[in-house]
Amino acid sequence: MASEICNISLGRMNEFAERTNDSDPTNAVFVLALIVDAAVTDNDYRDADTMSAFEAIVGATEVTDGSYARIILDDTDIAASTVDDTGDTRSFDIADQTWASLAGGDAITKLVVGYDSDSTAGTDANIVAVAHYDFVVTSNGGDVVAQINASGLWQAGQV
Repeated sequence: MASEICNISLGRMNEFAERTNDSDPTNAVFVLALIVDAAVTDNDYRDADTMSAFEAIVGATEVTDGSYARIILDDTDIAASTVDDTGDTRSFDIADQTWASLAGGDAITKLVVGYDSDSTAGTDANIVAVAHYDFVVTSNGGDVVAQINASGLWQAGQV
């Protein structure tokens, strides 16, 4: 998947992963959402600071059929990021994710990752936009699986 880090999260992706993994704060989670868009530019997505800002982008909507729900990843789903001193990188990975029996007809284009430091607050305005990935699939009533790259969901390195 091609990826774009949201400007608000540049340099912070691994921090969010570690905070979620360490339950610091207690209710920290990652939120995975699927987006349907009509030719929205990557620049529009990069500029989004929150999950509600993603939803406010003209032409982009979150999947809404009755079988869809966001995937929430808490400390039990998140491993510590991996530091590679030889390759001078730090990477973060999650397991492949499945939306089961996703009703048919949605032309999904993006997988969006957000970080919520307090999942009990309950508003999309509190979810920091972290990254978005090209994820082109049309739901057909079967499972929709996001197969995460073997090298990780994201990787930071020296520039």
